[in-house]
Amino acid sequence: MYNMKKIFAIAAVAVLALSTLTLNAQNSFKGIVKYSVASTGEVAIDIPEQSATGEMKVYDDRVLTSSIVFTNSPMVNSVMQSGRTLYTFLDFGMVLGYFQAHDVELTSYNGDGKIIQKHTVTQTDIDSLTIPVDKGYYIEYVAGQTKKIAGRDGKLARLHVFDDEGKDKVIDIWYDDTMGPEANFLAQGVRGIPLEYTVTMDGGKAITITAVEVTKGKVKEVDFLMPDGFKELPEDQFKAFMEEFQEEMELLQEE
Repeated sequence: MYNMKKIFAIAAVAVLALSTLTLNAQNSFKGIVKYSVASTGEVAIDIPEQSATGEMKVYDDRVLTSSIVFTNSPMVNSVMQSGRTLYTFLDFGMVLGYFQAHDVELTSYNGDGKIIQKHTVTQTDIDSLTIPVDKGYYIEYVAGQTKKIAGRDGKLARLHVFDDEGKDKVIDIWYDDTMGPEANFLAQGVRGIPLEYTVTMDGGKAITITAVEVTKGKVKEVDFLMPDGFKELPEDQFKAFMEEFQEEMELLQEE
């Protein structure tokens, strides 16, 4: 799921990269970053209320979000990074209830749907993100350019994303590396915390995600504890569950 040379998914966002530096003073920031999401393309799009704002909680080198603009799926309860380990908390409860109502019994999974996916990246993973490629994506950090966003001094990085035809689509990302982790995988590995970027879609559509408020404090270490009821599922079991899940959904939609 976390191939460092592929976009970690959603229609909403493809963003960001990293650093080989050891943890430093940037990791002492504790606070909340709030975002707005706006339609900024030639063709306007309606943004649902639940997707019009976003939030990241930051505690030293830890980051947490439950905002759909970053989680990218209604089945993702939240995503948390602690150091170099990423935890995705998935809740398939409603879908399993839907299956039950249609007399569908899964053979690959018999839990309540609250699943933890855990992935730890290595220094090699981190280093690879700044190596130019012609497939997947890489990050180019641009020196000497800054932009004031939500009272913070944003620095510029360019995300080079290659489509299936090998065309390089560049996304400018303004980031703040004085807070957050050395490599923020809630935002594709960017240094620190993203402040602003625009995602362009087909048909002249685009959305811009912008930090509008950075508040120090208001977060505690307890906010970053594992949520109750979620259990880690081994990768092979999760893969089998997802394959059966998708197959059963397709069959139900055909009926």
